[in-house]
Amino acid sequence: MPETTMPSATPPGNSITGVILAGGLGTRMGGVDKGLQHFKQQALVSHVATRLAPQVGHLMINANRNADEYAALGYPLISDRITGFAGPLAGLQAALSAAETPLVVTAPCDSPYLPLDLVFRLHQALEAAHAKLAIAKAGGRLHPVFCLCRTSLRPALETYLRGGGRKVAQWCSEMQALEVDFSDQLEAFGNFNTLDDLDKSIR
Repeated sequence: MPETTMPSATPPGNSITGVILAGGLGTRMGGVDKGLQHFKQQALVSHVATRLAPQVGHLMINANRNADEYAALGYPLISDRITGFAGPLAGLQAALSAAETPLVVTAPCDSPYLPLDLVFRLHQALEAAHAKLAIAKAGGRLHPVFCLCRTSLRPALETYLRGGGRKVAQWCSEMQALEVDFSDQLEAFGNFNTLDDLDKSIR
């Protein structure tokens, strides 16, 4: 797996708010708070913050439980604006509502090796194509939870959520998301879905 180092690419300044999505139920981990599970002596969310924070102007954490533990990391917390642990899109909606920047980038709390040039490459592609939404792709597989989104898409997202939509990939498809290839960093999108996955990685 790649080492944790500082990114070489210059971040696009203060125009982007980063949001770590840690608001899920952790169902496949038996209901534990996934972001707070330890990996290499640190909570998973801490690894993600270390890699994402240098790439953005502002960083927030979307969490719906254990607020004190997340607050101890020193970043502003935002909770879902809709009830029922509605998934990553609910976290994105909260982020688009709270951000004071024109762009928001999201990353899940269980991907400790996310690309150090994630924001740079998504932003470069978004601006070149004059797109509203860009998502990561690697090895032919989409990773839509790694997305860069213009805050102007908030009304469209809220309409989708009010209609019962919850699938990230479907909403991204409806928004004609730009797919940005990261096939040179396949391992960067590795994540932990179960406690067994996490246990095996530590051994």
